[in-house]
Amino acid sequence: MSPTRRAQVSLFLHQLPLLLWLIALWMLLWGQFTWLAFVTGLVMAVFVTRVFRLPPVELSGRINLWYGVIFVVTFLGAVVKGSLIVAWQVLDFRRQPGAAIIAVPLRVDDDVIMAHTAVTASLIPGSLIVDVDRENRTLYLHTIGVRSEEDAEHQRRIVLGWEARITRAVGSREELQELRARIADSSTHHHSSIESPREGRTLL
Repeated sequence: MSPTRRAQVSLFLHQLPLLLWLIALWMLLWGQFTWLAFVTGLVMAVFVTRVFRLPPVELSGRINLWYGVIFVVTFLGAVVKGSLIVAWQVLDFRRQPGAAIIAVPLRVDDDVIMAHTAVTASLIPGSLIVDVDRENRTLYLHTIGVRSEEDAEHQRRIVLGWEARITRAVGSREELQELRARIADSSTHHHSSIESPREGRTLL
């Protein structure tokens, strides 16, 4: 095999996880897990990665299948649960469900993790990404069912949970260490914030 051919094969294998993710995203967006959805998703993934001249995506090269399965199962359960909650909120005429735009500062400094977290949060009924602050690693979500700061904090924890699952599934070892360090740091601040509430993470 010529050096050029080996380089092409190496590039394809390196980008394969991204192609598979784009195909899965296409199927989730259409809500169809069929061969037709797979083929059209493959066509769109190749089209996007070949036609649009974007900077190369630096993948970690690490995939943890166990945490990947946990993510998929948890995500499907969250979609079903979110659908039921939204349906109940619509049918409950006793009170308005409430809504707010919530800022969620992420803990891992990686564009791919941020993008995956944003897409996951948007695919679950009841929340939608309305803006992304890449420089400050902050997602802004429009979320229904929020009536208090406690509700907003609960929604933040949900989004951070998705970030953690995605990082454990496809993040690098350095990103995993960063995540663990920030989780430990946030736990320390949580105990100290019982007497002194945090500022700067409120409903907008």
